Amino acid sequence: MTTKPVLLEMRGVRIEGRADETWSDIVRDIDLTLHRGEVLGLIGESGAGKSTLGLAAMGYTRDGCRISEGSIRFDGIDLIVAPEAERRGLRGRRIAYVAQSAAASFNPAHRLIDQYCETPVQHGVMSRAEAERDAVELYRRMRLPNPGEIGFRYPHQVSGGQLQRAMTAMAMACRPDLIIFDEPTTALDVTTQIEVLSAIRDAVRQFDTAAIYITHDLAVVAQMADRIKVLLKGREVEEAPTREMLSTPREAYTKSLWAVRSHARTEQPPAPASETPVVSVRGVTAAYGKVPVLHEVSFDIHRRRTVAVVGESGSGKSTTARVITGLLPPSAGEVAFEGKVLPADYRQRSKDQLRQAQMIYQMADTALNPRHRIREIIGRPVEFYLGLRGRALTERIRELLHLIELEPDRFIDRLPSELSGGQKQRIGIARALAAEPRFIICDEVTSALDQLVAEGILKLLDRLQAEFDLAYMFITHDLATVRAIADEVVVMKDGRVVEQGPKGEMFTPPHHAYTELLLSSVPDMDPDWLDRLLEARRQGKAGAEAAGESAGN
Repeated sequence: MTTKPVLLEMRGVRIEGRADETWSDIVRDIDLTLHRGEVLGLIGESGAGKSTLGLAAMGYTRDGCRISEGSIRFDGIDLIVAPEAERRGLRGRRIAYVAQSAAASFNPAHRLIDQYCETPVQHGVMSRAEAERDAVELYRRMRLPNPGEIGFRYPHQVSGGQLQRAMTAMAMACRPDLIIFDEPTTALDVTTQIEVLSAIRDAVRQFDTAAIYITHDLAVVAQMADRIKVLLKGREVEEAPTREMLSTPREAYTKSLWAVRSHARTEQPPAPASETPVVSVRGVTAAYGKVPVLHEVSFDIHRRRTVAVVGESGSGKSTTARVITGLLPPSAGEVAFEGKVLPADYRQRSKDQLRQAQMIYQMADTALNPRHRIREIIGRPVEFYLGLRGRALTERIRELLHLIELEPDRFIDRLPSELSGGQKQRIGIARALAAEPRFIICDEVTSALDQLVAEGILKLLDRLQAEFDLAYMFITHDLATVRAIADEVVVMKDGRVVEQGPKGEMFTPPHHAYTELLLSSVPDMDPDWLDRLLEARRQGKAGAEAAGESAGN
C-alpha cells in the first residue's frame, strides 16, 4: 500500500504548565507523525496529556501553558514560529476541533445553523446561502432528525447526542485536512454512539481527512484508529498499528488499560416486600409545553439500592429525574418519598423535602461555578440546609473532603480549573452529600471519565451508599457501569418504561427487542466490530423490508 504524504509532524515536543509561578511538564519529548487520511488514536488516563497534545496540533495551548521545546509542522508550516494571524487562518479552515462537551461549546444565544455558517463564510469558503445548504447535507450525513429544520433550533432545544453530531458537522464545514476529535462520543448513549462513530468514519474517509481521535474508550478507538499512541503522565508509553496494539501490547501500563473494569458491586438482597421505598414514581406522565415526553412511568428505589435507568438520548431518563426533583411537574401521576406524596413543584416543597433528594451532574466542568473556590461550592449547601457557620462550617467542609478522599489542606481553597476531571466529579459528590440526603440522582457521572478514574468514582459511590444508607438513581448509557453498580435496571424508550427488573434478569436472554438493541450496541475491542454490526443491521433491515413487500403482495 502506498503511504500518503505526511500532513502533521511533531518532534521532541515539550509543553509546560504554570502553577504559582512555577513551570512543570505536561507533555515531554513527544514525537508524532500523521499522514493524510490517517486516523491516530490517543489514549491514556486523565492527566496523560492527550488533549494538550491534540490542541498543540493546532499550534494552540490553553492559558497558563506554553510549548517550550520541539517542532510542530502542519503541511510544511511551522506552527510554533508562524505568525498568530497565519495560525488563526488555519484553524477552522484547514484544522478543526470537536470538543468533548458540545453543551459547553455552543453559544446558547445563537441557532445551530448560524454557528455552522460562521466559519465557512468568515474564511470565504462559501456564501451564506451555500453554507446553509451544506449544513443541511452534513446534518443528514450525521443522521440528525429533520436535517432541513434542526439547524434553526437553539442548542438547548436538542438532545446532547444531537448537539454532539451538530458540532461534528460544524467541524466538517470547511472540509479541513485535519480534525482533532476530543472525546466526541463520551456523552452519548450506545445506540447514538454507533450512528455518530459511523458518520464520523464515513465523513473522514470520504473527504480523506486526517484525524487525531482522543478517547479513554478503548473499544471506540479500536473502531476508529489506524494507529494508537498510548500516553502516561505526558510521556509516550508505546505506539503501534491498531490491530497489533490490541492483540500484543508490549508495556505493562497498556496491558492494564486493556483489562476489563474490575469493580463489581456486592450483590444486595432484594428489598423486603414490607419495606417502604425511599422514592416511588407512580404512573408519571409529563410534557414540555404541549409535547408529551413521559408516559405512565413507574418504578421504586429502596434504601441502599441502586436503580440504573438506561436508554438512548431522548428516552426520558433525565426528564424523569426532573420530575422527581420537582423541576418539571407531571400532568398525571405522583412521586412519593418514604410513602408520602411530594408536592409536584419544587417551590412548594419544604426545605427538608428539598434536602432529601440531591443530584450529581454529568459534566462537572459546567456544574461547578468556575469563580468559586471549593470551600464555597461545598459550603453553600451545608450553610443553607444545616445552618452551619464559621468554624463549624469549615470543619464540615473538611469532613466532606475527607469523605471523597481529597486532602482538605490541598483542595479547600482551589478553583475548579485547578482540578482534574475525576477530582471535579468528587467535588460534585461532596456537594450532593453536603445536604445529608437519603436519595441521590447520579446523572451520567462517569461518562466523561477515563476507565481508571471512573472505577475510582464507582467504588467511592458504593462505599458512601453503604456508609450512609443511600438510595441511588443512576442515569447512564454505559452498560459496563450498569453491570458494575446496579441492583435493578429500568429500560426507557420514547418516554416509556419498556422493561425493568433485577440486574441479573435484565442481562439474561430473552430480552425486550429494545433492550437487545442496547446490548448489541456496546462496542467490542475488535477493529471489525462496527463493520460487522452495521452490515448485520443493513441485512436485517433489508430482510424486514423484503418480508413487508412479500406480505403486501
